[in-house]
Amino acid sequence: MQETNSTRNTANISRRRFLQVTGTTAFAMGMRNSIARENTGEIPRRTLGATGEKVSMLGLGGFHIGKQRDEEESIRIVRAAIDGGVSFMDNCWDYNDGKSEIRMGKALRDGYREKVFLMTKIDGRDKQTAAKQIEQSLSRLQTDHIDLLQVHEIIRTTDPERVFAPGGTMEALLDAKKAGKIRYIGFTGHKSPDIHLKMLQTASEHSFHFDTVQMPLNVMDAHFDSFEKKVLPVLLKEKIGVLGMKPIGSGPILNSNTVTATECLHYAMNLPTSVVITGCDSMKILNQALDAARSFRPMNKTEVAALLAKTAEAAQNGHFEGYKTTHSYDGTYHHPEWLG
Repeated sequence: MQETNSTRNTANISRRRFLQVTGTTAFAMGMRNSIARENTGEIPRRTLGATGEKVSMLGLGGFHIGKQRDEEESIRIVRAAIDGGVSFMDNCWDYNDGKSEIRMGKALRDGYREKVFLMTKIDGRDKQTAAKQIEQSLSRLQTDHIDLLQVHEIIRTTDPERVFAPGGTMEALLDAKKAGKIRYIGFTGHKSPDIHLKMLQTASEHSFHFDTVQMPLNVMDAHFDSFEKKVLPVLLKEKIGVLGMKPIGSGPILNSNTVTATECLHYAMNLPTSVVITGCDSMKILNQALDAARSFRPMNKTEVAALLAKTAEAAQNGHFEGYKTTHSYDGTYHHPEWLG
């Protein structure tokens, strides 16, 4: 595996280093100043880690594309998002039994593919299964390459070793990258910041540098077993693209009656994220997300503190973050055969 400048000296990274936060504030302030200059009513673009790619700070979640009764409505949502300035497309091999990728592939016809940065994910934990899923995703999405391919649901303490083991997922990803089928590599997970840290540590031990990492970042996460506090500083230090997901907690956060959807989106956008991915199952919800992105302005410390104060009590036991505390959101728990 190829060694990079950011991983060359990290074979012995300690947990203490993983938890340090030096440089996070300066990075975030610089990014926010840039956003303030760029935000002219359009959706700002941010740099994706060390890749140099510019992506819209709002990303369209793929899970909700495929839930519509009529696939034409799915296609309308995808194309309206792109026409509205969203360039980052999220998806996954297992979403809606492949329906999400199929519908997005149809939506990306007629020149739309060239307008987006396309990401999808696979579940396979062995080389053969992973390679098969990559080919299926390429076919469903009707493309000859995927811009970003991520290992999905790193939610078990054993996942990092399986991904990097001989004959594991990473071998399939590197083969696909060499063949020009994928451009960048990342991983996702929603269960535990400590598992994310273990994945990063394991990558370092194999002299591998991830291009992106996807994780929950929201007004509840900040209070409970927080990815923002434990993992975000590491990603910034290592110049890894930060993909924030579940800004509304897949919906339940709104059930706490503490914050609005726009406040949730603005909080996630206020973090030093490369992109905030949100699911939109209707034109109404898409327009809500587009409006939030266009109206976003960097918040100061007082505004952030006031917003977090609203959610502090409700967030304490993780009740509104079921993806951390239950198996309800764990697709590969319910379908272990997807892992191979």
